[in-house]
Amino acid sequence: MAAHDHEHDHDEHEDEPELDEEAAERQRESEREFIRRQALAQIRQYPDVALRMHAREVTEFDEFLIQLVERLAELMHDAQGVGLAATQLGVLQRVFVFEPEDEPLRALVNPRLTLEGSRKETKEEGCLSLQDVRVPVERATKVVLEGKDPNGDDVRYELEGLAARVVQHENDHLDGVLTIDRTDPESRKQALGALRPQPTFV
Repeated sequence: MAAHDHEHDHDEHEDEPELDEEAAERQRESEREFIRRQALAQIRQYPDVALRMHAREVTEFDEFLIQLVERLAELMHDAQGVGLAATQLGVLQRVFVFEPEDEPLRALVNPRLTLEGSRKETKEEGCLSLQDVRVPVERATKVVLEGKDPNGDDVRYELEGLAARVVQHENDHLDGVLTIDRTDPESRKQALGALRPQPTFV
């Protein structure tokens, strides 16, 4: 899932000219954008068929799984997202990572989601596999997330707000469901128009 806002650290050097600091910040921003684009190039983009496939349950808690989680976390950070599912890398295993706002990074294997209560909320969502497209999506405001960590140990999280939204988004990816499937018809039509390859004129 794509992050809503990106906050950047600013180094303060009182003894350096302000112009130099602004130039340095522009350079850092340029480097972050380059890293983001490099990461997005490794994430499957719509209409890649992998994004529509149903992921399989993980049965082997081995080195491959550990490496997959590490790669997911690294690409999520580099792409400036708050969640990433294995299917977005073309790996059809039920694994995703998420790290909303100031919360610690978590990795879920074979996740199970239970919606808590009836309260729902509609907010715009972005997706690292649907670049530059944001659509309104209705989600439950509270969920219980259960599954295993990459070592095979049982985990259980009670989540609300952004964290609850992110895990519902990532869990959808494991079932081949995208935000454009959960939005209203008009928003879906506009999104598909933006995602459609543009003609090139030679």
